[in-house]
Amino acid sequence: MLQQQVLITDAAGVIVDMVAETDAGDGVEKLSGILCPGFINAHCHLELSHMKGHIPKHTGLVDFVLKVVTERHFAEQEIFDAIENAEDEMLQNGIVAVGDICNNTLTIPQKNKGRLQYHNFIETSGFIPALAEGRFQKSWKIFEEYLLTLHTQRSTVCPHAPYSVSPVMFSLINDFPNNNLLTIHNQETAAENEFFEKGTGDFLRLYKQMGIDISFFKPTGKTSLQSWLPHFTKEQTIILVHNVCASAEDLEIVKLKTNNSKLKTFFCLCPNANLYISNILPDVNRLMKHTDNIILGTDSLASNDQLSIWAEIKSLQENFKELDLSVLLKWATSNGAKALQMDNSLGSFEKGKQPGVLLIDENGFENVKRLI
Repeated sequence: MLQQQVLITDAAGVIVDMVAETDAGDGVEKLSGILCPGFINAHCHLELSHMKGHIPKHTGLVDFVLKVVTERHFAEQEIFDAIENAEDEMLQNGIVAVGDICNNTLTIPQKNKGRLQYHNFIETSGFIPALAEGRFQKSWKIFEEYLLTLHTQRSTVCPHAPYSVSPVMFSLINDFPNNNLLTIHNQETAAENEFFEKGTGDFLRLYKQMGIDISFFKPTGKTSLQSWLPHFTKEQTIILVHNVCASAEDLEIVKLKTNNSKLKTFFCLCPNANLYISNILPDVNRLMKHTDNIILGTDSLASNDQLSIWAEIKSLQENFKELDLSVLLKWATSNGAKALQMDNSLGSFEKGKQPGVLLIDENGFENVKRLI
């Protein structure tokens, strides 16, 4: 018979020990359900929280991107209030750390309160090679502001997506000092692969409506992932987000590159955002055949009805009934902590860590309650 274990923490939630029930002494509180470390939201856009409900569902990626780019400018106080409310929501939903995409400094005042741990991914974009240096300098200034203001948080400069970053920009990101944790929106739609393979498809409409002259662009004849991955040549961890249209060949190429270099990759799933934008999900079973490095994110409130990792888990369970809850919880906790390089303190119940403690109730596993 399996010996019952007792989790012992101090008042601040630091793990003191895990011992057998027979050795725990008096005053043990017994709970019904699953005790779980706090969730890691590996991909979020906190700065877009004010756009909740603003963009219709199922528009497809191109129209979604156009809406974000052209309609994200609200009154500053409205943005600040939405950021605070969104962080409150994440705390209530058991999230303890966030990989957050930053195109501006608007989230700094909220993050300075220190209620959640963040890795700030300063996002840079610029598809026209001649403009790369100027666009990168702008992102570098935002990076400096995060670095100088949020002393306890880590920040790195990362690419937005393959279709919005030129080879020159990729090179600048790759060579940026100490830029060893990156993220990129990857293969979120079939049109992304079509653009790189053939130079055709819906992305031509995106560039036209944004007034971007892409006459310089030559298709690579390869998928999006196979086109951008060679730009990274150093000891780096890259979080690939969405992966809706990643083929078995793509995943094999990633595996081969990571096996033969110092590159490490994690694949972040944001199922509710994929359903919101395009109503398509990645082939999770295919992904699992190629890697164990799978993590979860919520994306933004512009593309999701809530910021809840538990809601992402429930969505995956509904659409992939063969997925075991223990696997999904690993993606949401220890894997996420490793991806954000926070596993020294988060992601698992180990002595000295302060991972947060959640209770997943046993009544159909419908609810999550934050205990610490």
